[in-house]
Amino acid sequence: MANRSAEKRERQNVKRRMHNRMIKSSVRTQIKKFDAAVQAKDKDAAKVAMDLSFKLLDSAASKGVLHKNTASRKKSRLYKAFAKLA
Repeated sequence: MANRSAEKRERQNVKRRMHNRMIKSSVRTQIKKFDAAVQAKDKDAAKVAMDLSFKLLDSAASKGVLHKNTASRKKSRLYKAFAKLA
């Protein structure tokens, strides 16, 4: 039988893992919405989706869910895709 501190640690890990998954999922969903707008060549919808994606990526990076360079790389790729629409 594990000791009490190990059991508590496991409870904390589960809670953190679920929180991180929720944040990552929302980021991925928003990026998919952006990609759909780009595919449809809808510049206005793409701009709105890109702005929200940037906000979510920055938030995830500041919380430590994503590394700051990962967030930066994703933002760069989103902006490149948006710039091709122009």
